[in-house]
Amino acid sequence: MNKTFQLWNPSLLLGLAIVGLFAAMAISPGLFSSQDPAGLRLEHRLSAPSAANWFGTDGVGVDVYSRVVYGARTTLATIVVVLGIAILVGVSIGSVSGYLGGWIDGLLMRVADVFLAFPPLILALATNAVLGRGLQQTMFAVAFLWWPAYARLVRSQILAVRKLEFVESARAIGANELRIVGRHVLPNVLDPVIVRASLDAGFVALTAASLSFLGLGAQPPTPEWGRMVAEGQKFLLDQWWVATFPGISLFVLVIGFNLIGESLSGRMQSGLHVSRAEETEGR
Repeated sequence: MNKTFQLWNPSLLLGLAIVGLFAAMAISPGLFSSQDPAGLRLEHRLSAPSAANWFGTDGVGVDVYSRVVYGARTTLATIVVVLGIAILVGVSIGSVSGYLGGWIDGLLMRVADVFLAFPPLILALATNAVLGRGLQQTMFAVAFLWWPAYARLVRSQILAVRKLEFVESARAIGANELRIVGRHVLPNVLDPVIVRASLDAGFVALTAASLSFLGLGAQPPTPEWGRMVAEGQKFLLDQWWVATFPGISLFVLVIGFNLIGESLSGRMQSGLHVSRAEETEGR
């Protein structure tokens, strides 16, 4: 199997297509829907899917399709902010912990263990309860959950890289420790972080949607898929479309991120096997 096929395999292409479609909706929702996602039309409330309203209307007559389209922006913005904060904090702490070692390593990893000891959703609920309701509060609450995993991942990678020959060579020629970490160590541990982020993106979306479903996340009239499912559950038996279409959208987005993550993970593992085989042959 050649490298091009490994990179552009069907699962990866499908995942990129799915995420790309939702990203396009998030960037330019007006290209996908001309209706106001907050426009009330009580005379058309709970209308079934039709040519005028592809996904029907909700309990106050708002077009469900337009809210699904604009809800993509809320969900993807949450993913970007949460993973951005988690990666920034996790990589920083993991780098310090792995490179310095000693009591600093022990202290930082014990703090990470405390966070990892609690069920994620319970910790998110507790954090959200302290911060209050709202989209920004949900972003910080979910980011609060994810940084320890990145800290541990980066620490383990740095422990493996810092004793390699090229790092020792940089130290021998007088490079300072900050330069060694920034120029030689971190670039060699970013691949696992990227793979982890692509796998985590779907779980971040689900966690944020769960908090919104419980009323702690995005508040009306902001379109958010978890909140839309919560609002539509009382109509589920007769007006199924109110909750079903935002739920399907969330499901498809998570599948898209998982396809990307699994494809990248498989490619990275394949690369490791090839590298080890070449090293064995060289010996």
